[in-house]
Amino acid sequence: MNFPTWAVAGFWGLVSGSALLIGAAIGYFLQVPQRLVAAIMAFGSGVLISTLSLELMEEAYEKGGFDATAIGFVGGAAAYTFANWLLARHGAKHRKRSGDQQKQERASVNSGQKEATDSGDDNGMALAIGALLDGIPESIVIGLSMLAGGAVSMVAVVAIFLSNLPEGLSSAAGMKKAGRTPQYVLLLWAGIMVISGLSSLLGYTIFSGFSDNVVAATMAVSAGAVLAMIADTMIPEAFDVAHNFTGLITVLGFLVSFVLSKMGE
Repeated sequence: MNFPTWAVAGFWGLVSGSALLIGAAIGYFLQVPQRLVAAIMAFGSGVLISTLSLELMEEAYEKGGFDATAIGFVGGAAAYTFANWLLARHGAKHRKRSGDQQKQERASVNSGQKEATDSGDDNGMALAIGALLDGIPESIVIGLSMLAGGAVSMVAVVAIFLSNLPEGLSSAAGMKKAGRTPQYVLLLWAGIMVISGLSSLLGYTIFSGFSDNVVAATMAVSAGAVLAMIADTMIPEAFDVAHNFTGLITVLGFLVSFVLSKMGE
């Protein structure tokens, strides 16, 4: 049975996003050592960096040339950085941290709010928006990867799945220490998983009729946003615990993604 291409795009976006929910469940209900969380985070960072370099940016360059790719890449990074800066001011700076940073940040935000005793969850919305900010560009990548020949890039799916797992794991571990309920954590990441599937679907359907230059710029925007996310959130969490081993583990993740990309040729 042949399914519509847009449905396939949504399905693979959902699959890659499911790693967020799986990781969140593991991080919340199991006692995962912080060093292991940091190692997985570093590995996922290497996988994503390799995928951005060898798959996404290369495809964007072939479609739209240097100008569209460069403008989109820098624009995506700038947009993510600005949005991340705004979220940090509202209590979502440490959303991917697995230690006590989220707990301290939540207490700091609540202490500065007059209505804190009524709501008790002043940075909850910032956390949710931050999770969306991190997840949507990755999912759009999957939909865009299908525009060339109608087949999904399994390298991109595997890379995003491998990077999403430690993101959900680390963030949920930190949320638990900050006093978040399991219902809050699991519903948040389940929602992000669904939105990931929709983002992938929209990435394919919306841009299927656009010119190569527009598609190239959009791919580069996603790449720039994801790379900025890695540098701002994933690498700091990994280095904070793994320290001198972070670079080596990141390189191993890069190598795995490189091998997968060559196997898919």
